[in-house]
Amino acid sequence: MTNVLIIGATGSVGSVTRHYFLDNTTDQLTLMARNTQRLGQLNADRERAVAGSVSDAAALQAALAGQDVVFAALSGNLAGMAKTLVAAMDQAGVKRLLFITSMGIYNEIPASVGAGGNLAGNPVLQTYRDAADVIAASDLNYTMIRPGWFDSGNDTDYQVTKKGEPFGGHDVSRKSIADLVVRLAHDETLGSRDSLGINRK
Repeated sequence: MTNVLIIGATGSVGSVTRHYFLDNTTDQLTLMARNTQRLGQLNADRERAVAGSVSDAAALQAALAGQDVVFAALSGNLAGMAKTLVAAMDQAGVKRLLFITSMGIYNEIPASVGAGGNLAGNPVLQTYRDAADVIAASDLNYTMIRPGWFDSGNDTDYQVTKKGEPFGGHDVSRKSIADLVVRLAHDETLGSRDSLGINRK
């Protein structure tokens, strides 16, 4: 059993991942969200909610207590959030971080997939790259996850690529992302200090 903190638990990827953990593991989940009412009914035996955001140092420390793994699926000022999260995890002594960024931040999208999705042609991706750089400079046992455009498909038919390898496809299901997160949460050597692209096969 693993203690997992999900930050951004009410977002589309966070919510699907939460339920995937419940359905496929015996892990204990801490769900951090600005509005915990949006979480709906909790599994009282396996879930607890913490109200707050990554920028709320006190709430973040409360959420990090006793955790083995942190999964963050965030939006907004990602570099600032990453800095706050890395510092808080260092203070709490929690080392395993799984962090959602985006495909294209390393200009790894080949023309056959759609090179317009690369950082060089899409400045919107800069905040994802900035966050990735913050995390890569930390001493955490991180895995950054670079998904394709995610959809609501019910498949877990996906391909993983490492940093420096060409990205394999344009889209991916949220369920596939959740499956990869669960695998990473249960194997601290898988994707250790690396950035993994994930796309539908």
